[in-house]
Amino acid sequence: MTEALYMNDSYLKKWDANVKSVKEDKYILLDKTAFYPKGGGQPWDEGFITRNGEKFRVVYVGKFSGEISHEVDKPGLKEGDNVSCELDWERRYTYMRYHTACHLISNILYHRADAKITGNQIELDKSRMDFSMEDYSPEKLKSFIDEANEIIKKNLPITIDYMSREEVQQNPELARLAIGLPQDINEFRIVRIGDLDEQVDGGTHIKQLQEIGTIELSKTVNKGAQNRRMYFILK
Repeated sequence: MTEALYMNDSYLKKWDANVKSVKEDKYILLDKTAFYPKGGGQPWDEGFITRNGEKFRVVYVGKFSGEISHEVDKPGLKEGDNVSCELDWERRYTYMRYHTACHLISNILYHRADAKITGNQIELDKSRMDFSMEDYSPEKLKSFIDEANEIIKKNLPITIDYMSREEVQQNPELARLAIGLPQDINEFRIVRIGDLDEQVDGGTHIKQLQEIGTIELSKTVNKGAQNRRMYFILK
């Protein structure tokens, strides 16, 4: 199985790897990768795989049957090739900032409104969060974003740890998705924001809270039956 380097180091931009297999001349499996596959509301990484000076652009990364597959823009890579890899860092770093902001906001939603996340989608220019919430108002959501911006000023560190399934099940606050824990995973990655927040998560994150910048609430939607949505941007 491909070693997912991004799990322990979200700031790794370049690395060497070996091509494990090639399918249809464009779907590449590597022995290790820092390219993030689409999942959890976070889009895939882009960048380049280079062999002997020839660049193959990575246009899509997905996870299929536990393996991370890289789709490249042209044929030529072969099984056994030694390659160098490089992320489109500006794209990745933007997603990291938005993803950590989502964790901070979800913490406030959970503790202030007993709200659980029902869906989210990170984009390069905005992020969307869907959540269950009984007592809804745009003014209340604005106050939650104001609180998040005050917490950002504390510049808390973001760290990574791992827990067994049993440990996570003993602390329901670790898994705030309404759908609950995946059934086929026994060890979970935990993302912590100082001593403020900890959540089960497999995405990429910044190291210090101030890297988020300022969160600006751009739109709120009442979808009815406790289904709410907000959009925010980072400045």
